[in-house]
Amino acid sequence: MEGVPCYEATTDSIRVVVQTFWLDDQSMPEDHRFAWAYRIRIENLGNETVQLLRRTWEIMDAIGRIEHVHGDGVVGEQPVLEPGQVFEYTSGTGLQTPTGFMRGFYHMVETRSRRPFDVQVPPFSLDCPYHPTIIH
Repeated sequence: MEGVPCYEATTDSIRVVVQTFWLDDQSMPEDHRFAWAYRIRIENLGNETVQLLRRTWEIMDAIGRIEHVHGDGVVGEQPVLEPGQVFEYTSGTGLQTPTGFMRGFYHMVETRSRRPFDVQVPPFSLDCPYHPTIIH
């Protein structure tokens, strides 16, 4: 995966790693449609079993427009991660500008104690490889 941007954050023993990919075949710059995929790896580095219940995203384009996305789980799942387990998924987003970024949180719970906690998804850049000035 050389050359692919990678972003990482760890919160309460949960590591989140994000890689982004420009989707040339789904982008139409002349129509102000720019598309990316992102692959996320969630690792439970702790000693407790946890479950991802909900997600919150903030998606910002190059001119400051912000979209907030809230939903249950990720890609239709609410994964349970035992200590040492990993969950990976791929999703995507689109913007009307050639650059932007995303950031967010996974709202999780320890399954035994039912203690809720939020895990940061690191801010990650969305940059069109053909744009002359990458601002992130």
